[in-house]
Amino acid sequence: MTERLYYADPYLTHFSATVLACRPERNGYHVLLDRSAFYPTSGGQPYDTGTLGGRQVLDVSVDKGGKIWHLVDGPLEPDSPVEGHVDWPRRFDHMQQHAGEHMLAGVIWHMLRGHTIGLHLGAEDSTIDVELPDGSMRVEEDVLLEIEERVNRQIQQDLPIRCWFPTPEELEAAPLRKRPAVSDHIRLIQVGDVECVACGGTHPSSSGQIGLLKILDARPSRGKMRVRFVCGMRAFRQFQKSHALLDQAARVLSTAMENLPGAVKALNDRLHEAERALRAQRLSLALQDAPALMENALTLAAGSRLIAHVAEGLDRDGLVELARYLTGQGFITLLANAKEEGAALLFSAPEGTPADMGRLLSACVKPLGGKGGGKPDFAQGAGPGEQVLKAAMAHLTA
Repeated sequence: MTERLYYADPYLTHFSATVLACRPERNGYHVLLDRSAFYPTSGGQPYDTGTLGGRQVLDVSVDKGGKIWHLVDGPLEPDSPVEGHVDWPRRFDHMQQHAGEHMLAGVIWHMLRGHTIGLHLGAEDSTIDVELPDGSMRVEEDVLLEIEERVNRQIQQDLPIRCWFPTPEELEAAPLRKRPAVSDHIRLIQVGDVECVACGGTHPSSSGQIGLLKILDARPSRGKMRVRFVCGMRAFRQFQKSHALLDQAARVLSTAMENLPGAVKALNDRLHEAERALRAQRLSLALQDAPALMENALTLAAGSRLIAHVAEGLDRDGLVELARYLTGQGFITLLANAKEEGAALLFSAPEGTPADMGRLLSACVKPLGGKGGGKPDFAQGAGPGEQVLKAAMAHLTA
């Protein structure tokens, strides 16, 4: 078993060790040391990077026997001394995220009795999955804000963080949030008197070093509530990014940042009104063409009248209105709003028409890579407009 130096000192970034083994791998060399400060991927926390004997550390993993293997980009001589240097910014970032997760999980437990299942510490943000006692997968926004505020108040108290291997008596007396998943070699983390749980990860020595925790969102995921968050410098960069985007948006709208919600709503209202006016204008123009469409309609063998038309510029609602008008005049109506791929399609027919519009549209559009279907008198879909209309006309006039 490799001696894990980060247990005793997570701030250790330079250490000496002896190479016990070096074996070639497809993408580098796996190196085993007698002792290491490099954290291996485990418990949702990613591995450390840095250098080992001048070689770049590409990955760090631990096997079932407790041996830590370092994937490096070149060979190292067995039985030789070696110097290791841990990438401190990456290590400290992981320490902030992991400790912040413990405090977040602790507050969720005390407030909601939510049981946290695992941690995923990603490159940009982190997540925990929470099993709530009533089986729900959401909480109200004001509850999330209270959770976030409580965590940050605890962070600002600069509570001591202790990590240690307890005696059986200490373990029995510890105020654990949940029982350990293992029965031996148990390591605890305790944050002041607000959080205590088993964990083998790296953490700062006090909560103040976490800096800040920001909940980004909480949403259902696989039957649980997935909470996405950032801590420390990640939270600071999130604030910088959000502030810059808000400032840019405020400049575009010539308003102050605090007035953005009202300015955006007003702009959105004007946009919707303009869109409604544009749709009405396009429909009006299309209905102006209706007499010509009816005059030039094809007469089918059964006596029905058929209109097939590409009404470019109409949206789907406009097609519905045009079809409703033409069908009301007794015409089978095949409409598309564009000739090319992705056109909205609408087939409609007066009651009693022998042809089934749903089956007709499905049969014509699917061979052309589109989709669609519906009822005998009304069907909708999407596909290459002109080709679908030609195929439907061929079917009805055969």
